[in-house]
Amino acid sequence: MTRSKLQNELKKNRQFESLEQEAALNLLRTNDQLQIRFARLFREYELTPAQYNILRILRGEGKPLPILEIASRTVTVVPGITGLIDRLEKAQFVQRVRCEKDRRVIYVGITEHATKVLSQLDEPLLDLHKKLMGHLSETELKELSRLLEKSRENLLSTDES
Repeated sequence: MTRSKLQNELKKNRQFESLEQEAALNLLRTNDQLQIRFARLFREYELTPAQYNILRILRGEGKPLPILEIASRTVTVVPGITGLIDRLEKAQFVQRVRCEKDRRVIYVGITEHATKVLSQLDEPLLDLHKKLMGHLSETELKELSRLLEKSRENLLSTDES
């Protein structure tokens, strides 16, 4: 049997235990490579990927949101979201506003400074997406998204059982 590209990359002598294992490891390897490149770009704007994720949510919503609502919308799970919000506030990217109806609820809003930084980042980020995924055809991109969504559906159903 011929060695897969992933086997060669990992310098793995034996076959994978299953196709499922090889596919999962391919996903992890690809995710790692993508994360490195995104983190490098965000670092140029003094942001981490998790901080960018929060700012993207706030800009898209167009109004302040409760912290737990922000956490529920992130692309990746964000442990310690309060600490992340603290650092964003210190850097003047967000501001906290206490809810007048329920003083226990704190809303987080994006600042003008953050909006300006994000607008500077928009084009380089779009270029990075094209650089990383532009070699795939429209059909391949749709199929990749479909397959990844199908994989996540199964993850949700296995969590519930």
